[in-house]
Amino acid sequence: MTETFENNKSTQDHSIYDVIISGAGPVGLFLACELALAGCSVLILEKAEHPQSPLKQLPFGIRGLSTPTIESLYRRGLLEELGVPKRLKTPFGPPASKPTSGLHRLGGHFAGIPFHHANIDTSQWKYRLPGSTDTSLLSELEEVEIVLTRRAEALGVAIKRGFAVTDFHQTEDEVAVYSGGQSFKAKWLVGCDGGRSVVRKTGGFEFAGTEPEFTGYSALVDIADPEKLRQGRIVTPGGMYFQSQPGYLIMQDFDAGAFHSTEKLVTQEHIQTLIRRISGTDVTINALHIGTTWTDRARQATAYRNGRVLLAGDAAHIHSPLGGQGLNLGLGDAMNLGWKLAATIQNKAPEGLLDSYFTERHPIGAQVLDWSRAQVAIMRPDPHARALNAIMRDLINTRDGATYMAGRVWGVHTHYHLNGNHALVGHSIPDFEFEDSTKLGEFMQDGRGILLDLDTNASLKTWAGKCSDRIRYISGSVKDNLGLTAALIRPDGIVAWATDKDPDYSELQQAADRWFLSPNH
Repeated sequence: MTETFENNKSTQDHSIYDVIISGAGPVGLFLACELALAGCSVLILEKAEHPQSPLKQLPFGIRGLSTPTIESLYRRGLLEELGVPKRLKTPFGPPASKPTSGLHRLGGHFAGIPFHHANIDTSQWKYRLPGSTDTSLLSELEEVEIVLTRRAEALGVAIKRGFAVTDFHQTEDEVAVYSGGQSFKAKWLVGCDGGRSVVRKTGGFEFAGTEPEFTGYSALVDIADPEKLRQGRIVTPGGMYFQSQPGYLIMQDFDAGAFHSTEKLVTQEHIQTLIRRISGTDVTINALHIGTTWTDRARQATAYRNGRVLLAGDAAHIHSPLGGQGLNLGLGDAMNLGWKLAATIQNKAPEGLLDSYFTERHPIGAQVLDWSRAQVAIMRPDPHARALNAIMRDLINTRDGATYMAGRVWGVHTHYHLNGNHALVGHSIPDFEFEDSTKLGEFMQDGRGILLDLDTNASLKTWAGKCSDRIRYISGSVKDNLGLTAALIRPDGIVAWATDKDPDYSELQQAADRWFLSPNH
């Protein structure tokens, strides 16, 4: 149900929602889907009256989906809706359904330095099964939002467009949210409203970090004489430029973000002046169709929660779009927060469950910010950066170097430190294939926890029966169990407990108490 704000009369929505989300971007929409899947009532307030934007169109709207994101969408039955098998492609390569080999198939890059599929040693990823979801895919941002909007509405989420959150007031029991002349109430408020988040600013969250080194430009232009620009990522004493697809121009001007901070509109004249200075040519820009700026400012909220107000996505952390990890980071926030907030609302949460959202996601965000800073450090047009760049290029061109880069860029290494006794604890559960060819991920669409029994253990089945309202018991033989006999899986697909021998029921109960069972269970 999508509504548009059409008047400024002071009114009040007397409904009390479980959660109000500020922002109907992918993060807000995915979080709304997770909450609604768990039975929560959700209202999204979005300042834009229409979801369409030129910047979401090709090539500006292309985003690389990493392994954790792909797995999350798959586990909720959303990959097929995105048309992944037919339309998405691996970055810099052919369609995922038609892989090729060879040194020239690119897997990604670090600061423009490519790593290649042929150099990646996937045997180092012990718990990643062949035939699992792709490690990286490209998707159109607009299509992601359309699919998530459709799913959110089907789950009963209310979306009000043209409603910008301007203020809120929280008490011990609820949050009153104000938008124009209207007010809304909820038990919780989540800011998914971007890097300039009103929720973050109004909520008094500290936003710590570093200032930018450059102003970045993305522009769709008509170039009269494109042959004057060299192909690829070109670093010059004046900055960097990169031309890909007809007329799609990316530039970095190391002005400490000065132009971006002026918030001036990007003009054709400015783009031409800049590209001539950076490229050292007299190239001519005939027309500017779309132009936007961005920086490498890197900031992160020092807390993701203040009372009944939470942050997710760019509202909680911002960084440069180098490597395209922002969307993945935000969707990871939503997957982690959704089931924990729902359990809290429904009084099914163990003590400290909601706090684990910050303790798990803040370090992941900090890693991404440092990853962005590290790339900028070797992209500057000066001798020191060039020296570092050359060394990194040599390292990335080794087998271990390429494997490390792929693991970081694709998110294969992403995990939480949950202090379990098995190596899989804190990691994403492998997508085991059962003897009847069904896969584990197909059983995760309802968002419940799972006790996976690969040894058909009658005692495990009895144990699971005591908490069947929160944990689903699944048993059966799989084609490759990787030595595993049983695992307790959180709703987000993260392993809470695992064993490769007879179960230690005290360990299993401790994990269940930590993630699933309320104190009075």
